[in-house]
Amino acid sequence: MIRGMTAPSFMDLALKTAENAGKSGEVPIGCVIVRDYKVIATAGNRTLTDRDPTAHAEILALRQAAETIGTERLVDCDLYVTLEPCTMCAGAISFARIRRLYYGAADPKGGAVDSGVRFFAAPTCHHVPEVYSAVGESKAVTLLKEFFRERR
Repeated sequence: MIRGMTAPSFMDLALKTAENAGKSGEVPIGCVIVRDYKVIATAGNRTLTDRDPTAHAEILALRQAAETIGTERLVDCDLYVTLEPCTMCAGAISFARIRRLYYGAADPKGGAVDSGVRFFAAPTCHHVPEVYSAVGESKAVTLLKEFFRERR
């Protein structure tokens, strides 16, 4: 666990995790979950590696965090992710009762927080975290653009 980090540092760690996922051929998305200013989970996308369409960084980090603290309710945890979560991940964040969500780049095509279905605004959403967008946005956007540019 990393102690004494600040919010920008947590996003920096998520960005480094995303960079490592990209080096493995995965879409470079990284996620960090924090409780009491300590990192309790870190994950990058692993959909190709695991041959699992649900192996998004957020899902993997949520599973790790729940195991680390011994409960599926992450009520006092904050989640940092480099890209706006999709509908699946937004649903999982809600069910986990994440306290705060910080994300880097907006995702107009696949995002579900401030884009697309706006999952947290739906009347059927069980829990709505505090949402902070554009944290580390320029670095996240650059990482994604470079990754896809190299593949085209």
